[in-house]
Amino acid sequence: MKICELLKQDEPTFSFEFFPPKNYSSILELGINIGQLLKLNPSFVSVTYGAGGSTQEASFKLTDYINNKIGLTTMAHYTCVNATREKVAEDLEYFHEINIENLILLRGDPPKGETKFANESGEFHYASELIEYASALDMFCIAAAGYPEKHPESPSVEGDIYYLKYKVDKGVDFIVTQLFFDNQYYFDFVKRARAAGIEIPIIPGIMPITNFRQIKRFTEMCGATIPQTLVEKLTPYQDDLKKTYEIGVEFAINQCRELLDHGVPGLHFYTLNKSRATIDIFSSIK
Repeated sequence: MKICELLKQDEPTFSFEFFPPKNYSSILELGINIGQLLKLNPSFVSVTYGAGGSTQEASFKLTDYINNKIGLTTMAHYTCVNATREKVAEDLEYFHEINIENLILLRGDPPKGETKFANESGEFHYASELIEYASALDMFCIAAAGYPEKHPESPSVEGDIYYLKYKVDKGVDFIVTQLFFDNQYYFDFVKRARAAGIEIPIIPGIMPITNFRQIKRFTEMCGATIPQTLVEKLTPYQDDLKKTYEIGVEFAINQCRELLDHGVPGLHFYTLNKSRATIDIFSSIK
């Protein structure tokens, strides 16, 4: 089922993101966590892959498995990395053949150790180019990424919205945001988007804090801000995973409740292939 059809329903969607496991123990852990999250009956799930296009083949296989063996509506991540026109045509035809109807199209991240996205071996350099190409095929529901605190490479929030509008005009059906911890960033982002003429659904992306050191690394990479009051709560317990979990999950529950009270179209959880935090949050807000 196309996610854009799910978003027309009255109830908000609840969705989860996974990534391909890298070793045998991670495969077992992912299987257990997918099984646990299945009980929540998510609206859809998404499957990502590593920076520089690493684990792309494994991502395709996991997408196929979740969509066609488990039976969950699945959205595939797809990026510009090494994306020649021939390869993009082959990959999108493959998705069509395995009944994947939903794509989130992204520029992609530079390979590990590099700071700039060069993509010298590819013919697509911006997400907007992929979006335009895939939209013309008229086979997929297409999502794009949004940045409540602006993309790290954007010179300003105004410029960021300009380029988001450009992507939307090329054929985007809905937006999923990068993680954030202060809901006001999301509300202001939506307000700017609407003022720019972007009327499609904007789903907030949520990442529960269960490991403070790990989250600090993530936020440094994507330009997200952790509120100072939350930093002060977590800092004394950054080596105490149990206490960190309690604080982080409680914060995420309150964050999600406020978003739902404001009528968001859905919540998309960045699970890091874990189930416990998402289950605890989901159980509280439902």
